[in-house]
Amino acid sequence: MAKPEKKPTEASTVEAGSSKTGLIVAGAVAALAIVAGVIYFAGFGTADPNAPKGDPDTAALMQEGPLKDIVIGEADAPYTIVEYASMTCSHCAHFHTDVFPELKEKYIDTGKARYMLREFPLDGLAVAAFMLARCAGDDRYYPLVGGMFETQETWAVPGDEGKQKLLLIAKQAGFSQEAFDKCLADKELFDKIVEVRKRAHEEFGVDATPAFFINGKRLKGGYELKNFEAVIDGGSAEDTPPSG
Repeated sequence: MAKPEKKPTEASTVEAGSSKTGLIVAGAVAALAIVAGVIYFAGFGTADPNAPKGDPDTAALMQEGPLKDIVIGEADAPYTIVEYASMTCSHCAHFHTDVFPELKEKYIDTGKARYMLREFPLDGLAVAAFMLARCAGDDRYYPLVGGMFETQETWAVPGDEGKQKLLLIAKQAGFSQEAFDKCLADKELFDKIVEVRKRAHEEFGVDATPAFFINGKRLKGGYELKNFEAVIDGGSAEDTPPSG
């Protein structure tokens, strides 16, 4: 299946050779009232996105970071799928709307795998979207994430328009204007999301979205259902048992 076109808000990789990613968090996240209303994702290292990538330490990968992992599936499932995604990434939207339902039906609902999504925002609007999903609560996190991916083309637009469109989605999900503003002003939550992204890049070599790990092994060759089938149906969970 052909990959969708990238949207103007999407940056699919972390720029190599820079001490800062150059991603400016403005617009929606300006509500955080941090100095000058402009924030830079900084200190993410100088990893070469074209360099061969090894697999991270499984125990380190499965250890929770600053944010709680919201897991779908049975705790004793033999396979654990970890995804790093950005809410404004069109390829992530394709996965969640076209691939994830089949993956869930075949492996998660049958007890063969469990799944967790971790935040890897590529721009300020993606940070704001993830903040809203977290503020919605654990039970509503995935429904809201799924809804935003399904409607991504309607709200993932540059500037203040994106924030206003997110507000409309938030109101449909039960947020009031006050709750919306309070969520986006949560500096602690903002910092934790940025730290999740930073850790993924520096410790696990994530520099593009979506990125997947199955029992600690980096998924290669794509993210269609067949790629997951090749690992889960063709491999052995005992070879790389998940931790945590």
